[in-house]
Amino acid sequence: MKLPFKKILSGLILVCGLASAHGQGRIMEFDSPKLTVFLPNRHVATGKAVVVCPGGGYTHLAKDHEGFDWAPLFNNLGMACAVLQYKLPAGDNTIPMADVDAAFKLLADSASVWGINPESIGIMGSSAGGHLASTAATHTSPNCKPAFQILFYPVISMQDEITHMGSQRGLLGEKPSAELKNQYSSDMRVTASTPQAFITLSADDKAVPPANSLNYFTALQKAGVPVSMFIYPTGGHGWGYRTNFKYHDNMVNELTTWIKNL
Repeated sequence: MKLPFKKILSGLILVCGLASAHGQGRIMEFDSPKLTVFLPNRHVATGKAVVVCPGGGYTHLAKDHEGFDWAPLFNNLGMACAVLQYKLPAGDNTIPMADVDAAFKLLADSASVWGINPESIGIMGSSAGGHLASTAATHTSPNCKPAFQILFYPVISMQDEITHMGSQRGLLGEKPSAELKNQYSSDMRVTASTPQAFITLSADDKAVPPANSLNYFTALQKAGVPVSMFIYPTGGHGWGYRTNFKYHDNMVNELTTWIKNL
């Protein structure tokens, strides 16, 4: 996706106006973390915001259909959408979460200027980005306490039996310890304070076994955390915002309804 940016201050911020016929207002880009913030028009803004983490197995980023392409939908719903191009870990599990932490801090620090409620910032991720989002939701920090989580066909577990092995290697290295795999298996980290969740996937996903989502759903439910899950019979893996996904309209409607009820 080409964004009509003009850089003003290298390393800090890049701002432009965006046609506001629908819900979109300003766009801003930051270099550290690499974050593109799409703000809704003020007359539709709800104060909600979401940090979006694209997937890519922790080896690359599917930044368009799992990132930028979502911005118009969220802006039309009155939400700020911040697409995070997190640094790839290459086996260092601390790297992506440091970028998520920084993104949340940036949004909170700018909340009063951008019309964001700092208590209404959530996180969204697809595939390995879903793992990162669920990690943020279950490993909170003073800067990063997501109000909600939206997960698309997420990698949840780092256990060999059900994980996506490429994501495991990308995040934890070649031979991670059992302790490390447990630490980054989000279904094993759920508590009653874990934020509410929206989970969606396809039953025929061969890349990331549906057991990842099912186990997380069960853990959230047992902890008393509100959770909605939608499983489509076909579609495989990686559909994101692609409109050729057979159940695209269903997914958008279900997510829209869920967001409106946050």
